[in-house]
Amino acid sequence: MQNQLLAALPAADFAAIAEHLEGVPMPLGHMLYEPGTQLRHAYFPTTSIVSLHYVTETGASAETAGVGNEGVVGVSLFMGGDTTPSSAVVQTAGHAYRLDRHVLLQEFNRAGALQRLLLRYTQALMTQMAQSAVCNRYHSVEQQLCRWLLLTMDRVPARELVMTQELVASMLGVRRESVTEAAGNLQTAGYIRYRRGHIAVLDRKGLEARSCECYGVVKKELGRLLNDVNQRPSD
Repeated sequence: MQNQLLAALPAADFAAIAEHLEGVPMPLGHMLYEPGTQLRHAYFPTTSIVSLHYVTETGASAETAGVGNEGVVGVSLFMGGDTTPSSAVVQTAGHAYRLDRHVLLQEFNRAGALQRLLLRYTQALMTQMAQSAVCNRYHSVEQQLCRWLLLTMDRVPARELVMTQELVASMLGVRRESVTEAAGNLQTAGYIRYRRGHIAVLDRKGLEARSCECYGVVKKELGRLLNDVNQRPSD
């Protein structure tokens, strides 16, 4: 599986960074960067998913966005900052391409196709973050769980996720008991099956019907980005 941003680059632009791309494993729970640390690389996930977290002074955290093969981790590098107040941790194990910050900035500053793609993706990422904030404030844990599961399934080919309820609770910024109740309701309805850290989606349409509008908003924006990306002519 490819990273869709890299795959959309015209041949000449991709050639400029190809030799600098390093394929790396992304084990579950691996911390790519912590709050306040200097970012040294950008990561382009292929089969992995990375969760962007905001951590409070008390140690509480919640996911602000997820990044899969549609995007890049390390937006702060080309948006004018070397550090970020958030953290990035691997949510779903897999692989990614890693690119040194100096190479990324050099190509970004050429104001070519890579810059246009990264700015379009940043817009989609901002939409996801804003929608997550609204969803976490106004919608039920069950709706949030549906949104999160659907977005995660969009980024991985498998129908079953390796995911504990503790990890899901951390992603949503809610109590584990709330996730247990929400997952139980979805399992009773026949939408998912949960057992010992594995969540299998049995009825995707059911999850979509049970979810709030936030999933559709984020999916539409990502779809608009990727549609624009996929139609970009190659050199």
